[in-house]
Amino acid sequence: MTKFAVCIENSAYPASLELHKIYRVLPDKDAAEEGDLRVIDESGEDYLYPAEWFSAIDVPRRLKTSLLRRSARLQSA
Repeated sequence: MTKFAVCIENSAYPASLELHKIYRVLPDKDAAEEGDLRVIDESGEDYLYPAEWFSAIDVPRRLKTSLLRRSARLQSA
């Protein structure tokens, strides 16, 4: 299942994360056990960030489709 979260803290990485922006979260059990999330950030790559910097959200199907398309374009660029 694809998950998304909103960034609620970015002071350590303002160029990599935008406040209040929705980010795609990739599954990473080891990271979760350490209190981190694997997020596709502004670079289009996935990186680990503290989970407390994000708030998980449920998104409607139409929005999820749009977000996944955008994410795929960023990763292929």
